[in-house]
Amino acid sequence: MSKTLYISDLDGTLLNKKAELTCDAKAVLNQLIASGAYFTVATARTLDTVLHILGDIRLNVPAVLNNGASIYDTASGVHVKNEVIDRLAAAHLFNTLRDYDITGFAFTFDEDIQFYYENLDDEHRRAFHDERSGTYGRIYTQVQSFSELVNNDVIYFSTCDTYMRLLPVYEVLKADMRLRVEFYRDVYHEHNWYLEICAQSASKYNAVMYLREVYGFERVVSFGDNLNDLPMFKASDVCIAVENARQEVKDAADIICGANESDGVAKWLAQNVLGV
Repeated sequence: MSKTLYISDLDGTLLNKKAELTCDAKAVLNQLIASGAYFTVATARTLDTVLHILGDIRLNVPAVLNNGASIYDTASGVHVKNEVIDRLAAAHLFNTLRDYDITGFAFTFDEDIQFYYENLDDEHRRAFHDERSGTYGRIYTQVQSFSELVNNDVIYFSTCDTYMRLLPVYEVLKADMRLRVEFYRDVYHEHNWYLEICAQSASKYNAVMYLREVYGFERVVSFGDNLNDLPMFKASDVCIAVENARQEVKDAADIICGANESDGVAKWLAQNVLGV
């Protein structure tokens, strides 16, 4: 039997609308891993939120974080791989954000992930900061301008705003071949869109291909719901979209499973892998 990796997106896919794993889903994942099957996650989230959400689930394959900008082995506590944005590209990114009066959160790597922001003047940005610092204990550092970070190893930038506010920035930055730019609707607030930027080499596609090569997986089965999951689908042998997925994701899928609100991923794994 071929060595298979099962890998799932989190928000809108494995998690419910409260951004939580249900008790039933946790039970299935623990049983799956205990059975010897290989399972991990691929998400736009950072390490602290992923560890909090997973709780006592002990992944047996490194997790793909920040849309592929970082790969982290939760078992050993080691960053296996980080993709750093070229410094001239980082300068272009931060100059473009300034030109369009857009800000958000920048992540750098210096032995560990460091988090920076310019201001918390926006309600969504303030809520994002307060949740992550309060619930997950994340420490943020305020800078006057992101341009102060151009000599650091920048691995990720994320912001959330309206489609029309972010669209011009997306159009400028997607033309920079040194950057990978993800632009997609927030699954929790339909009027908000996420703009996330990392190195061109950082993607769920490249991360899954790295796991294939390094860990010897012959087959990959992936689960997703949003546009940033399409690169992961391209690296997979079997692509499964949850019922609530965007139509583009469903069109790219081989299989449609149940919705995230009904534990569609966990139920598919229970029936098709565990046989229960």
